[in-house]
Amino acid sequence: MAGVLDSVNQRTQLVGQNRLELLLFRLNGNQLYGINVFKVKEVLQCPRLTSLPNLAKEVRGIAHIRGETISVIDLSLSTGGRRIDDLESRFIIITEYNRSIQGFLVDGVERIINTNWEEIMPPPEGSGKENYLTAVTQVDGGMVSILDVEKILMEVAPPKEEMSEELLEETKSIIKDNAKKIMIADDSMVALNQVKRALTPLGLEIVEAKNGRDALDQLIAISENCERSITEEVGLLISDIEMPEMDGYTLTSEIRTKEKLKDLRVILHTSLSGVFNQAMVDNVGADDFIAKFNPDDLAAAVERNINITHSEPAREISK
Repeated sequence: MAGVLDSVNQRTQLVGQNRLELLLFRLNGNQLYGINVFKVKEVLQCPRLTSLPNLAKEVRGIAHIRGETISVIDLSLSTGGRRIDDLESRFIIITEYNRSIQGFLVDGVERIINTNWEEIMPPPEGSGKENYLTAVTQVDGGMVSILDVEKILMEVAPPKEEMSEELLEETKSIIKDNAKKIMIADDSMVALNQVKRALTPLGLEIVEAKNGRDALDQLIAISENCERSITEEVGLLISDIEMPEMDGYTLTSEIRTKEKLKDLRVILHTSLSGVFNQAMVDNVGADDFIAKFNPDDLAAAVERNINITHSEPAREISK
């Protein structure tokens, strides 16, 4: 256990194409779960928690850690399981998602594994819309479930999903003559629907892709009906980074190598925020980056990318 705790902070720099590292943990049972190490700031023995009135039932309390006040969410309770007890012997995983820092209470932390996004698969058919899985993978002959953390956070603390009226009108006026489609690639239905709800008022036609592989296959199919470039039909791709089968970095790299796809504008839209690898985004040729989820930031990114191609200078990538 000490080895896992000591190594987390040293392993947040993801290297290699289409690869990731997962921190494995358990929730009230033998089932293994995984979370991307890239989002983990620290793993700690559960500290003393302070209860506050009016907290969501999934929030077990707040902890004061290194000068910050952090909400601690019971991951078992948040996914329909039973409450985690005996807190003094449990652990919290401190993570950064969607511009916020939170602690996830878990039963036990196992180890870190190195794997490939090609080995990460969508949940089995029949899992249903109410499950909390975004992907699964095999480790040592057993199944590891990767939780849809964005769904959990949305249910515990729903974000603002409507853009400001002023920005809505400004953006609509800029893109009103653009009849091209926008493709959204995201393995989380919650995240995908958030983007759709934010952009639908702009009058844009939206094409959905469930992961990077699906997005690439759809873009290739669409490009076959284009005389010169995919930009005749699709004006913009908004892609998550973390996706089963093919991540957003690899998707962007593949797009840049294909003659009919290479001029497509790509925005990487991800819950990776504080630990985001700017050099990797530049290397794969993405045009913009925005951290999830702020509808005004999303609309502004669409506004500055929808009507330009790679023959024109790109704007500076958002910080």
